[in-house]
Amino acid sequence: MKIFKKEILAHNIELSILHIENFDQKFLEKIDKSIVKICEGKSDSSCDEVKKRMVSFLKGKDEKKIHGSIAEFFLHLYLNSMKYKQDCLFFNLEENSVKKGFDGVYTKNNEIYLMESKSGRFDTKSISHISKIKESYTDLEKYLSGTSAKGLGNPWINAFSHANQISVRTKKSVRDKIKQIQRNFENNIFSSVNDFNIIPCSTIYLDGNWDEKWSNELIKNKHKLNGLCGKRIEIISITNLDVTNFKKYIGL
Repeated sequence: MKIFKKEILAHNIELSILHIENFDQKFLEKIDKSIVKICEGKSDSSCDEVKKRMVSFLKGKDEKKIHGSIAEFFLHLYLNSMKYKQDCLFFNLEENSVKKGFDGVYTKNNEIYLMESKSGRFDTKSISHISKIKESYTDLEKYLSGTSAKGLGNPWINAFSHANQISVRTKKSVRDKIKQIQRNFENNIFSSVNDFNIIPCSTIYLDGNWDEKWSNELIKNKHKLNGLCGKRIEIISITNLDVTNFKKYIGL
């Protein structure tokens, strides 16, 4: 995974454009060092054990869900490398259950960051990093304001359940803050995206033929992201060569 470009779009908005091409030895070692922590937190599981669990996790899922799950994994990998504290687990707390709530909850400098990921294939009609970033942003905005039509209920319940796991090692002050927001939500006291640090993300998968046009289009149209609202907004886009390399890595 390489940083193609990083740019500050506004005083509170930063854009990071990443590329994942072939898996060289250095990148494989990076995944090996992080996969257990990303998936299970502080765990005694071996890398190979987590890979097997990952295979079971992905088996039976349709292509769209596999793409979405792998996209989330690489976002966790990148955010961990950027010294964000992961306050959630990649795996669901209930095996094979549907994830309810935010795709990621992080802290940095005692500030909570909420991550949402959207992905798709390069040949999907009208796909672009801009559209996927805006889709992620809209979901975050609706989750926080209690207006999501996805039937997820209170997204903070799942956020607290993850943060409260011993293996995640979330600070008590952060757990308490999440719990209070959960209570507020249950009492119909909703939040505004303006009051939160958010990480809206996009991933576009290619078909094995590398092309930088998706990133170049994002750079050309970056002004369309200036209207996003939030306390601090860390935008991440990833162009991924395909899903085959990761499948081979875990033995799927």
